[in-house]
Amino acid sequence: MKLTEMLGIKYPLIQGGMSNIATGEFAAAVSNAGGLGVIAVGSMTVDMVRKHVQICRSLTNQPFGVNLILINPDADAIAQMLIEEKVQVVTTGAGNPGKYIAAWKEAGMKVFPVVPSVALAQRMERSGADAIIVEGTEAGGHIGELTTLALVPQVVDAVNIPVIAAGGIASGRQMLATFALGASGVQVGTCLLVSEECPIHPNYKDAICKSGDTDTIVTGRIAGTPVRIIKNKMAREYIKKEKQGATAMELEVYTLGSLRKAVVDGDIQNGSLMAGQVAGQCKEIRPLKTIIENLFEEYKQAYLTLEKEI
Repeated sequence: MKLTEMLGIKYPLIQGGMSNIATGEFAAAVSNAGGLGVIAVGSMTVDMVRKHVQICRSLTNQPFGVNLILINPDADAIAQMLIEEKVQVVTTGAGNPGKYIAAWKEAGMKVFPVVPSVALAQRMERSGADAIIVEGTEAGGHIGELTTLALVPQVVDAVNIPVIAAGGIASGRQMLATFALGASGVQVGTCLLVSEECPIHPNYKDAICKSGDTDTIVTGRIAGTPVRIIKNKMAREYIKKEKQGATAMELEVYTLGSLRKAVVDGDIQNGSLMAGQVAGQCKEIRPLKTIIENLFEEYKQAYLTLEKEI
């Protein structure tokens, strides 16, 4: 079954679960533009998530989902609340959602775990997942080690459910490449950060628009908690201290509240400007509808061009 048919959406595109960014309003805007909007739970409480679900539902009559980060202290309660609110799709990250899947499936929900490896993808399929979101290291925020180009075909060959490619996708050509690898759809985040509807501070958007191909960096590799962000003062100081053997407590001075500094305050020097390696391709602020439509128009043109060359 096509991803569009499975989810009841116009385009085979899922919005990434970006903590502190993917609000109910933003998810609704993505869904109204033809993709699957996703509310990011992040560190929100049960009541906060419920409020965003209700806001999203009031702003769109299209399908939308919720991204549950499994390290959230209220994960159990949120998982149950999503059933009560009849959320149609759940994406998950930072862990194994196996203990929730049976109840979610019984409630008629679609479950799409985000995975960084073949082994976890297979485990999620055995647990009853409807599809797998495979995220490569090119992505922004918390990442794994394998690239999208290497990971997607290996997962496609290892499971019998749809695979959605994530990480390093901001153009129709990149989308075409993932479909050629066997993906049934894409999950995107960075290219949507520069949309008019995205609620991040204008300084954050401007930093993305001005970035180049080598302007992202990964913090936390040594500690085993890699996060891709745009290079700035905080990132450079963090990596310097990390290489010097700083403790997790010492490094927390740089990361505590850093995402909020970027998203809300627009502090582009001390904030955590999470963005993928495709940030260098995102050069202008446009409406979500335009961004998504252009992605698929570029995809069609790239496909036709390739067909002629072959």
